Amino acid sequence: MPWPGRSSAGGRRIATGLLDRPARPAPAVAQLGRHRRGLRPRAALPAGLLAVDLLALAAGSAACAADPAHPFADALAVLPLLLPLNLAAGLYRIRMSPSALDELPVLAGRAAVALAFAVTLAACLPEAWPAAGPPAGLRLLALLGCLVLLAALGRTALYSLHRRIRRRRPVPVLLLGAGPLGQRIAAALRDRAEYGMRPVGYLDPDPVRLPADSPVPVLGGREVLERVIGRYGVRRLLVTADTGESEETAGTLRDAARLGCQVWLVPALREYGALEGGIRRGADHLWGYPCLPLPCTAMRRPGWLGKRALDVLAAGTGLLLLAPVLALCALAVRLDTGKGVLFRQQRTGLDGRAFTVLKFRSLRPANEHESATHWNISQDHRMSPIGRLLRRSSLDELPQLWNVLCGDMTLVGPRPERPYFVMRFSQTDPEYADRHRVPVGLTGLAQVNGLRGDTSIEDRARFDNRYIESWSLWQDVKILLRTVAMIIRPDGS
Repeated sequence: MPWPGRSSAGGRRIATGLLDRPARPAPAVAQLGRHRRGLRPRAALPAGLLAVDLLALAAGSAACAADPAHPFADALAVLPLLLPLNLAAGLYRIRMSPSALDELPVLAGRAAVALAFAVTLAACLPEAWPAAGPPAGLRLLALLGCLVLLAALGRTALYSLHRRIRRRRPVPVLLLGAGPLGQRIAAALRDRAEYGMRPVGYLDPDPVRLPADSPVPVLGGREVLERVIGRYGVRRLLVTADTGESEETAGTLRDAARLGCQVWLVPALREYGALEGGIRRGADHLWGYPCLPLPCTAMRRPGWLGKRALDVLAAGTGLLLLAPVLALCALAVRLDTGKGVLFRQQRTGLDGRAFTVLKFRSLRPANEHESATHWNISQDHRMSPIGRLLRRSSLDELPQLWNVLCGDMTLVGPRPERPYFVMRFSQTDPEYADRHRVPVGLTGLAQVNGLRGDTSIEDRARFDNRYIESWSLWQDVKILLRTVAMIIRPDGS
């Protein structure tokens, strides 16, 4: 029997669901990840690039200072904007083929913008920084030249040192896809030591026939990924275009990110690098083959701390400001259905862990089994007008602000589902289990696109995973604004 919202597409391979795998990485793998991070910290090169830019700015400021008593005044005025601009431009990323000349236009552009901000600040606050008048403009122009030149020279020296270290200490790498492109990439890595990667094997569930003397073996499919990472200490995964089934590939990528690997995509389209906008968008190349690094998982990005701060601030403020509304809703439910104003139900959250979600009761189920397994009650004839009003206006969801404040949920994320349906949907949709990589939310990308109630589970999972992979704090703000608009114009789902 098809499940609610499922399309009637042909039979699909049943993938391992959320409940069939551990909620967290095995202790041995987690310990291995900590060991690898301590042995070869990924932050070494970005930290070196940051230090180079800081030293270049300090040296340029001292060389062009207007007041010898305050040699770093210019640097202090430029620094607050320059570093965020460089960070947004990707100037502190680890690249396959780093080049100071490639980065020079981006460095110069960001430095010019930061200095223009400094000039504006000086004009508004002449006593805070003596930079008014034409001599100050010439001095800032000299500072721009010094800053860009010193930063470029420092990056050149650092990249040269980095390439030497790569040659001496190559890191093990896995190739996802043993097709022709994967074989060419493996050959390039073996022949070009400056990339600092040693291919240990292919991951491919249905590989082509490899040459008998191939030095790189096929190790298996997705099921061996965790074991291979633990055995070889793999830190990077290169994904080629000829990797076979897209669902298998997506699952392997997500598993690799969960296990702490850096993931790089190597598409077959040679024009890909140009389409991505060059270095400003993160495009790179490996011996002429375009490649793009996948960003780290959403919960490891710096902005995730801002997301949690927004959750606490918004949920706490919302509970205080909406206290009269909550009281009126509770009174209406009490008069309508009697005792038990709040409805408590088990839902599946982050990493498959169960928690208790809170809602205002809109219908009293016959028993616990019905509560856990009945799919949709929006058309249930037992629901009273009060219950329908609460559901149409989404007022029944307001108690979940407490779940957000406690950390069980977040404002924006995949909607939580009951364990019974999580198990079923995970068996029929390979991507459904991957929704639980982040905390569940009050609203989400799927909901603001109309996927509520009895709608396609496959579409919901696709939108939820799209949200996770493209997460940003601004995307959360957009979804919250669209949710408010939908509450003002309820659709009754």
